[in-house]
Amino acid sequence: MDYKKVVASLISEKTEFDIDKIEGMLEVPSNTEMGDYALPCFKLASIYKKSPVMIAKELAEKIQPNDEISSVTPVNGYLNFMVNKVSFATTILDEISEKGDLFGDDSVGEGKTVIIESSSPNIAKPFHIGHLCSTVIGQSLSRLYQSVGYKTVKVNHLGDWGTQFGKLISAYKHWGDDEAIEKEPIKELLRIYVKFHEEAEKDPELDEEARRYFKNLEGGSPEETKLWQWFKDLSLKEFALLYNRLGVSFDSYHGESFYSDKMPEVVDLLEERSLLKESEHAYIVDLDEYNMPPCMIVKSDGASIYATRDIAAAIYRKKEYDFYKNIYVVGIPQALHFQQFFKVLELMGNEWSKDCVHVGFAHVRFPDKKLSTRTGNVIYLEDVLDESVNRIKEYMQNTKLEEDMIDPTAEKIGIGAVIFAFLKRSREKEMVFTWEDTLNVEVESGPYIHYTYARGVNILRKAEGLADHPDYSLLTEKVETAMINKMSTLNDVIKEAVNRNEPMVIARYVIELSKLFNSFYNSCKVINEEQPLKTARVALIQACCTVIKKCLYLLGIETVDAM
Repeated sequence: MDYKKVVASLISEKTEFDIDKIEGMLEVPSNTEMGDYALPCFKLASIYKKSPVMIAKELAEKIQPNDEISSVTPVNGYLNFMVNKVSFATTILDEISEKGDLFGDDSVGEGKTVIIESSSPNIAKPFHIGHLCSTVIGQSLSRLYQSVGYKTVKVNHLGDWGTQFGKLISAYKHWGDDEAIEKEPIKELLRIYVKFHEEAEKDPELDEEARRYFKNLEGGSPEETKLWQWFKDLSLKEFALLYNRLGVSFDSYHGESFYSDKMPEVVDLLEERSLLKESEHAYIVDLDEYNMPPCMIVKSDGASIYATRDIAAAIYRKKEYDFYKNIYVVGIPQALHFQQFFKVLELMGNEWSKDCVHVGFAHVRFPDKKLSTRTGNVIYLEDVLDESVNRIKEYMQNTKLEEDMIDPTAEKIGIGAVIFAFLKRSREKEMVFTWEDTLNVEVESGPYIHYTYARGVNILRKAEGLADHPDYSLLTEKVETAMINKMSTLNDVIKEAVNRNEPMVIARYVIELSKLFNSFYNSCKVINEEQPLKTARVALIQACCTVIKKCLYLLGIETVDAM
């Protein structure tokens, strides 16, 4: 039973508003003693030409409590509804038991496809800590959209084209070592790429040479194409190792190169609409009317640019998938680029350009380090994951966990800790990565959530074999009621996360639920309690563990049963 709809229905019967409108207005009071749902009558004052206090009072006189709603009370311009606690607990806990991992899911997106472009590392360059934002936000968004019924297509738009490959080919021809590249592909390719920029500062002819090599590559030259394919294959092999550790997968690896033969069509379409203008031997779309710099389409040397490839990619995706949304999980510094090429798509007559969405995220940094590929000052993601796992492993040496379980458990907790650290904050807020915040089991961290879940599973393990049909009327403690209320809102929380494209909403929710569980753990007996109450509390713990596990899954994190 959806109690929010029950409340909305009661209000709708006594007003001129439909149920969906009322449901969207309802709030959950922060103080649960005030009620389980509240209608802020301030939103109705201008319609009824009365004070919110008067509106709340009049509605309270018209709406009678029933089997589901135990009281209707006007308080300072709010109309508060208290649900029947036994009926409510039975409905929610039985539903969690019945649906399991599907609890909180919805079908609102059924029949619609959402494309989520994320990760998108550059070939032959290191997968550093900054790439993790796009990767884990994209993974979480994919699972969130799936949970409310959408079909998702996860795209890894590889950076496998552009002038940087001319530079890399030049660097390889001057300083490449095949044996070293085969042994450590990314690190060695980065070394020669950095060396290229160092030498190019002394000899500008190297930049000209790089442009020629990329022009040859675009023209299909066998020599440059063979080198490019070799660099790409080696890079993808290394990236796969990291994706496997993170539990991340993709439906498409179509990178920039995939659209190289589709760019002439873009140029033709722009010309047909008289949008293409020549500027200093290059071709642009003038966006001055929209308070934006021009969007370059073809460079002065005739080579393509990434805006052209992104336009081609969007057109291809619409034809291929007929998407409902086309989401780009890319850093905030690229916001102008997306504004430009979305506008170009619109000017080309593509009404669906409004369905293209840039989901931006802010920088991540270590307190005393910056990231730069060109200078080689890079913090490798692999090194961060290894460090996290090793620190967890060291902590676990003092636990009672069996020796053969330490490594796989530390791997899940260590990697989950890093993922959670990235997702628990607003994606638009700069992150300063510290080990104290990431690994401290006593603060709002991944290990804290893992520890909470393991605590619950441990009680369930000890309580195995208890009777069915719990008497939920025995769950009268304030913290028990708060846990049930919190779990009942999971569907709304998932929808909010989807509407905002913000995994943080789930992270904050599971932190709050975990705090409630730990408060319950410290104040309520279970194993040594009388059988009826023990059975009811075990059912409550089982439900809480199910919801915590579901939340961690939505964030792309695996659970552990002990730590």
